[in-house]
Amino acid sequence: MTRSSTAIYVMLGAAIAALPASTSLAQDAFQNFKQLGGSTKMPKLNAFSATPAAPAGILARNVAFEAKLTSDGETMKDGLAWRVFGPIPGDDGKLPLLASADGGTADFQLVPGDYFVNVAFGRAGVTRKLTVPTEGQVPKQTVVLDAGGFVLNAVTGTDVRIPPSQLSFSVYSAEPREDGERGLVIADVKANSIVRLNAGTYHVVSEYGGVNAVARADIQIEAGKLTTATLQHRAAQITLKLVSQPGGEAIADTAWSVLTASGDVVNESVSAFSTMVLSEGDYLAVARNKDKVFQREFTVKSGENADVDVLLSSQAQTANADIE
Repeated sequence: MTRSSTAIYVMLGAAIAALPASTSLAQDAFQNFKQLGGSTKMPKLNAFSATPAAPAGILARNVAFEAKLTSDGETMKDGLAWRVFGPIPGDDGKLPLLASADGGTADFQLVPGDYFVNVAFGRAGVTRKLTVPTEGQVPKQTVVLDAGGFVLNAVTGTDVRIPPSQLSFSVYSAEPREDGERGLVIADVKANSIVRLNAGTYHVVSEYGGVNAVARADIQIEAGKLTTATLQHRAAQITLKLVSQPGGEAIADTAWSVLTASGDVVNESVSAFSTMVLSEGDYLAVARNKDKVFQREFTVKSGENADVDVLLSSQAQTANADIE
C-alpha cells in the first residue's frame, strides 16, 4: 500500500461555453463563489501619473483601457486590477508604480512617454508596453486576458461528498522544471472557490484530512470558460478507540500510533478517540495506556467511514516491549 491514494478524474466539464454570449455568464459565475487572488469589488478609480510635471505646453492625455476574457468576448465589468509602471527601474531594481485602478474599465491621465501596463484577473494577468504620443488620437486600449477559471471539489468512494473543511487543494504548473519539481501556482485553495488563471493545463493536488489521503489530476483551463473539476479520493475517516469490550466506552489518556502494512508510522496522537482520514489499505493500530500496549490490524475501504475498537486483553505488552 502506498502512502497516497490514486487520483481518479471523475468529472471535468465546462460549465460555461466560450462563446460571446456566454462570456458575460462566465463573469457572473466568477462572482457567485468565493474568489482567490482577485481584487475587492469597488468603484472604478481614476489614478493620475506620479511622474514629474511635463514640460510647458505638454499636457497629460486620457488613455482608456478595457479587458476581455477572449478576443470575441464582452468587456469585463469587474474583478480587474490595473497597474501602470514607468519603464526605468528604480534603485531597488523594480519598475515604479505610477497609477492604479480596480474594477472593470479604467481611465488614466498619462503624460506622453513609454509605460508598462499590467491587468490582473485573479492569478491571470497580461503586461504590455504602451507609448502615449504627444499628438494624435490615443485609441482605447483593449487587453485580451486569455483566461478562465475552475472550481474544485472532491469525493471519496464512488460519490461520497467530502466536507469542504477537510479538503485543501494546491495548484502547480503542468510541466516539471529542470530540477524535476513542479512550480507552485497557488496553495491552500478551498473547495468551491474559483481559481482564476491564464488558459493552459495545471496539475492539481487534493489533500483530504492531514495524513496520507492525496489525489492528483491535470486540469485544462480554457479561455472564457469556468470549469468544474471533482477529484476522487480512495480514503475514509477512521476513529480509533481503546475499549474493554466491543462497543464499550473509550478509555482516556491513550497514546495512539498508526502504521502501514510496511511498518511506516503515518499518524500519532494522544486522546480517548483518535480520528483521522486514511487512504485505503491495511494498517496496524497501536494503543499505549498505563504502561501497556495493545494493537489491532484493520483495513480502510474507500468511502466507508468506520470506528475501530482496540480491545484490552491479557496479551497486552509493556510500553517498552517490541511490537511484532
